[in-house]
Amino acid sequence: MVDSVFPLSLTASRMTRAVVRAGVGWLVAVGASTVWAEDLADISNQWLQGALAQTQAQQSMPLRMEVQVGKLDPRLNLAPCLRVEPYLPSGSKLWGRTRIGMRCVEGTKPWNVFMPVTIRAFGPAWVLVNNVSMGEVLTHEHAMQSEVDWAESPHSIIALPDDWVGQTAARNLTAGMALRQTMVKAPEIFKPGAGVKVLVQGSGFAVTSFGKALESGSAGQNVRVRMENGRTVIGTVNQQGEVVVAQ
Repeated sequence: MVDSVFPLSLTASRMTRAVVRAGVGWLVAVGASTVWAEDLADISNQWLQGALAQTQAQQSMPLRMEVQVGKLDPRLNLAPCLRVEPYLPSGSKLWGRTRIGMRCVEGTKPWNVFMPVTIRAFGPAWVLVNNVSMGEVLTHEHAMQSEVDWAESPHSIIALPDDWVGQTAARNLTAGMALRQTMVKAPEIFKPGAGVKVLVQGSGFAVTSFGKALESGSAGQNVRVRMENGRTVIGTVNQQGEVVVAQ
């Protein structure tokens, strides 16, 4: 286990890039003596721990990192190797349940295998204290702060109360869930069929018109509006409930 530090806006891909950059210099150090198949779990763990530890100075949000290395298929019969290089396979992320590659680059019979690993990242989050129905507006009373595994899901944790208080539940939520970005959305400002003001903006001009919303709208959401002349436009809802169309 190592203590590592990450920003509030941490995503799995950003952490992966930081870890890979930190760990590259360590890759070629493995293999001062002959490596056997049973050594690979230790090599994997050392690489992961070292790479995560080196990201501490680059981040600002403390997360308590835990690494769990799985086992290779016992039916594999790997030849002894003088130098093994751990690496991150294309498409994999060092976040949650994932894998790292282990390849023999100096041996009588080169090989390449994938080691299953689990990366846990424990840090502060907001956890629901009771069930919340879809569309219900969230208040401070709905959640309490607790330590959770940020990497349990690929969806980003909501770390700041300002990012969820006053938002509405995007679906039915259950007590004990840690709030993540996909769970909430901005409150609905207007419903389908409502009359809305449309601001058409371009280089050096702005035109105000009116139309009928073809779908419900929330601040920051793109919606379709049928104008009085029958034309359909797509714009972004602002905080005042107006639909802004860029030209």
